[in-house]
This record gives sequence, structure tokens and C-alpha cells, in this order.
Amino acid sequence: MFMLEKNLQLSSKMRIVVDSRKLGNHSQNHAKFYLKYSSFVFRILKKPSFQRFLCWMLKKEEIEEQVVSSVQVKVLPFRRKNGNCVAGKCKTTRGRIQVFPKTVKFCQIFKQKFGRGNLLTYAGNRARAALIHELLHLKYAEDEKTVRELTKKYFFILTQKQCTQSARLLCTYTMIFNSKINCEGNSSNGLRTPRMTVNPSETCLRASDCFS
Repeated sequence: MFMLEKNLQLSSKMRIVVDSRKLGNHSQNHAKFYLKYSSFVFRILKKPSFQRFLCWMLKKEEIEEQVVSSVQVKVLPFRRKNGNCVAGKCKTTRGRIQVFPKTVKFCQIFKQKFGRGNLLTYAGNRARAALIHELLHLKYAEDEKTVRELTKKYFFILTQKQCTQSARLLCTYTMIFNSKINCEGNSSNGLRTPRMTVNPSETCLRASDCFS
């Protein structure tokens, strides 16, 4: 279904973006963690199978790839004034899309409660869902309700063959949209984030523990 152009323009517009000044305000361990996280997400979003899926989705929605000027994988998280973490942002007039990571604190708690494997699954698919969501904003602009509905629709199509039959604690789709296991509050741009009720561990989560 997704076997389309071999030369996908969207992939060539993706890059990792870091604010060195802000990164320098973090501890060395946290800085390494965010750099590893962004590299992991970048590889996930650049995978040919996902790029073919995006190409198919854009064609189906009649969104021209040319309207996308850049897809930026941001190294550091971004919070709104209300404190909620943002999964992604889209400047529709410029065609610039940004995808943001979760915080170290969130990943510490998630890994402690659900394990490294589920954290990797969550981080990768959260980024995929965020990119799908923001690409849809290029067509539907401020129609958040439609964008949310279509994000769920396309993400389900993408992941219906990804959910394995092994003893996973959470299904990918549920992790992104329906779970309530988040220590950082509700979501941004229509993408729900988990709500955790456990207290964060005092131990340090090293970058190599998750994204090496």
C-alpha cells in the first residue's frame, strides 16, 4: 500500500536541531541523554517504511510535500506556559515542523515502571504520531478536532501491524492516545501523554541505558 516514490523529499528535509546555549544549562549526563534521544528519534522518523507511509498519507490528504520546508527534531523539550510538554509544533505559514522529546524525569519514571523496551517503543511512536499530527495541520490549520481524529486514524493504520503478541505491558496505540500514566500533565496538540502515579526514582537514568 505504501510503495510509492523512491526519492522521498520529506526525508531530505529532516535534521536534528539543538540550542547549544540552552543545552549547556543542563548537566553533562542530561545533555548526553537528550542528544541520544534526538538521535534515536531521528533514525526512527527517517526509516524508509515510515517515510513511505508519510508519502502515502500526504497523497491521500492531498498535501504537497513542497509545502514542508523543514522537519526539525529538537534536542530539548518544550513546555507551554501552563507547564504542559509539547510533542510537536507546526508553523503553517512557513511549513516548518518541530518534534520535541519527553523530559529526563518522565523517561526515568516510565523506564522504572514499564521497562526499557516499552520506553523505546513509546518514544519512537510518540515522535511518529507527533509528526503525523503536525503534517495534518498543514492542511487543516486550526481545525484541531479534525487533526486529532485523523491523527488517531492514520496512527492506527501505521501501528496495527506493529503491536506484537508478546507480553508487552502496553499497546502502542493505547500508550500514545488512551493511557493515563503521565507525570507531566496532559498533552499538547491533541496527543495525550501518559500520567504516572508513582514517585520518580532518585537514581540517575543514563543516556546509554535507553538510547544507545
